[in-house]
Amino acid sequence: MPFGRFSISGDRNLPIYYFIVMSIKLAILKDNEQVISDIKELVDDGKPVGYIFKDPHRVVVNQPFLVEKVDDDTSVQITLTPWILLTTDKDIIVPSNHVVTIVEPLDSIKEMYSEKLNGSTSDSTDK
Repeated sequence: MPFGRFSISGDRNLPIYYFIVMSIKLAILKDNEQVISDIKELVDDGKPVGYIFKDPHRVVVNQPFLVEKVDDDTSVQITLTPWILLTTDKDIIVPSNHVVTIVEPLDSIKEMYSEKLNGSTSDSTDK
């Protein structure tokens, strides 16, 4: 697994943290917020201590509704908004105790996130 290392302040007396590259993932936070981001895991002495969220966006489910079809698919309308609106920071450190779980997002949500970062702001309907 690819990894790197960094010091938060650059001070030589502080510990060096290692991070494990995870790629674009969907994080579920303690407050039930869903955040999609390029996530890296911060590790100190082999234990996760936090995560770096790069360009995090909040996933908002606008209106879930049932589609009447034979296979009973459920469709939802999704909107992506920047997770923290009042910052110019692109990398945000999140403590591991604030994250409930990290999962692989649906391909369509991952594509929507990538398009948004590349300048497209269209909403999408996902099944």
